[in-house]
Amino acid sequence: METLQVYHGDCLEVMKDIKDGFIDLTVTSPPYDNLRTYNGSLVWGESIWKSIIEQLFRVTKKGGVVVWVVGDATIEGSETGTSFKQALYFKDIGFNLHDTMIWEKQTFTATGALKTRYAQVFEYVFIFTKRMIKTFNPIKDRPTKGPRKKHGTIRQPDGSTKEQSSIGKVYSDKLAQRFNVWKINTECSNTNRFHPAQFPEQLAHDHIISWSNEGDTVLDPMMGSGTTGVACRNLNRNFIGIEKDEKYFGSAKQRIENPNWKPPKRDKGGNQIEEPEGLLPREEVEQLMKIKV
Repeated sequence: METLQVYHGDCLEVMKDIKDGFIDLTVTSPPYDNLRTYNGSLVWGESIWKSIIEQLFRVTKKGGVVVWVVGDATIEGSETGTSFKQALYFKDIGFNLHDTMIWEKQTFTATGALKTRYAQVFEYVFIFTKRMIKTFNPIKDRPTKGPRKKHGTIRQPDGSTKEQSSIGKVYSDKLAQRFNVWKINTECSNTNRFHPAQFPEQLAHDHIISWSNEGDTVLDPMMGSGTTGVACRNLNRNFIGIEKDEKYFGSAKQRIENPNWKPPKRDKGGNQIEEPEGLLPREEVEQLMKIKV
């Protein structure tokens, strides 16, 4: 049975108690610059995200993976490029940039931008590994026209080509391996959403099954709504989640531990009309912070 552990506090402090090389997989989404205030709890900047990345390198196992879902703010007509700065820093401290994936969403939100640019409907998903990757379970859900033969050539450094290995081999799979652009709808229902940057469970689910196995330990140091934890519970993975904001933490804790939990009610405009369930008494929060991983 999976072990689900959630901690209320600053991830930079809580992560200090996680052993070196303890985590198989991290699935998380950091703040996108300062696009959200998160109930006024956000304290964010380059020194902070660099420290988080350094802690992730320390706690990740050799062969482990970090999935980093991120985007950029646009300031005075220019995207900040923070996502690229973060990706390069991952590499600087020793991670491999294993894949640069795209999460394609069904719609866009920055309507004002349409006056000067095309509507942005994607976010970056960087896949980092600590040394050579140890686990990859490819998702095969891309429709094909049935059995097919391997064909084609590979371009060589001098410009010449050579046939691929196993040329002519017949593949009988009716579904082929997915590409690295994933089309997944955002969580936009007021019934299910209680966090301003809540990513869909399908996104967490698909990354967890791709880069880990049952019984592995998955971390989300910026847990938010607890989506990664819910997916871990459903997929028999161990989970460690950390969240700084007390209200989000209380709701995420209940959501992870209780499959029947419902988010707080909202009006037609999406405004919350009652407090979320599961806010912990301060004494219990303080006691929880004393638990070591």
